[in-house]
Amino acid sequence: MKDLLLIGIGAGDPRQVTYEAVDALRRACVFFVLDKGSDKDELVRLRKAIVQRYRPEGGYRLVQVADPLRDGQADDYLGAVQDWHRQRAALYAQLIEQEIGDGETGAFLLWGEPTLYDSTLRILDLVRERGVALRLQIIPGISSVQALAARHQVPLNRIGEPLTVLPGRRLAAHGPIDNVVVMLDGQCAFAQLDDPGLVIYWGACLGTEDEVLIAGPLQEVKARILEVREQERRRKGWIMDTYLLRREL
Repeated sequence: MKDLLLIGIGAGDPRQVTYEAVDALRRACVFFVLDKGSDKDELVRLRKAIVQRYRPEGGYRLVQVADPLRDGQADDYLGAVQDWHRQRAALYAQLIEQEIGDGETGAFLLWGEPTLYDSTLRILDLVRERGVALRLQIIPGISSVQALAARHQVPLNRIGEPLTVLPGRRLAAHGPIDNVVVMLDGQCAFAQLDDPGLVIYWGACLGTEDEVLIAGPLQEVKARILEVREQERRRKGWIMDTYLLRREL
């Protein structure tokens, strides 16, 4: 039986790491870090900085491996994601079997909240299907959704209204928008909306020194968001953003 921790580390600010997460960080013997390529080196650096901040005495191993690439051009989106998950599961199974010794505990550091728009739990189900016995513990973290609302100083929910959270590729088909949080929107689906009654609260790189916030009537600020987002993406090589779309009452 292999002991594994999934530690939510917040949206980017090391101060968002909870006491429970710090305790988990101090229990881990080996940390697994996926390298997504040179254009995303900063994501690796931020993870390492969190480990070093809370484990300054050392006494752990850090295993860094190349993350399998997903086919971003595939016509079958779901099939491409499932294939990517299978590749990751094969890698994770190998890492867990080879790197976590008897009496040791391994850990993945996950941005935000491990149970919200993160694939690791699904991938570990595939790892178990490969015959790897896991004793898993999940440490919740502050999600980018929570950080976004806090930065903009707006409540996520309104009285008596639902809150919908969906990926960008589902926004156009969602129908009337009243109160929607959008994540994983690499194509900027909000830019295609022409509804004059919508307000957007947008944030990128939340909790980091490069945090950017823009809010206002969608039709007035969407061009600015597109411009700033592209500038930051080109400068950093990557961008993580999310936004709240809301119909003004």
